[in-house]
Amino acid sequence: MGLNDALVELTGALAGLTLALANNRLIAMTGLITGIAASFSMAASEYLSITSQEEKLNPFKAAVYTGITYILTVFLLILPFLIINKPVISLTLTLTQAVFIIFIFNFYISVAKDAPFKKRFLEMATISLGVAGLSFAIGFLIRYNFKIEV
Repeated sequence: MGLNDALVELTGALAGLTLALANNRLIAMTGLITGIAASFSMAASEYLSITSQEEKLNPFKAAVYTGITYILTVFLLILPFLIINKPVISLTLTLTQAVFIIFIFNFYISVAKDAPFKKRFLEMATISLGVAGLSFAIGFLIRYNFKIEV
């Protein structure tokens, strides 16, 4: 759950920030702050979710795994903005990485749980890229309507 949430949330945020800010350092800084705060939030939510279930699972362990997965995903998705100085190219690489992570994750799930791969992969990729596209458009509208130049 942490991986999926990180992919959808952060790809969307980075897409919107790319057009709104158009500065890789600002995009990376804002994305890191957003992603790390969201990873803490997701870990806390996972902890609370597990404690409210009747199953005997370790809520602390689940929260730590969720938080670590989220933070690793955040760093992977922000990395292109730290090493390349062109925002649109960085975003393209970030989205490519997101699709690759989705591919690996769904391949693992399909093998481990004998679940269908294609449907889950397409659904997850479509949601992540759809949110990124919508956020990119929102970033454009905000930048244009508020006439903000950074």
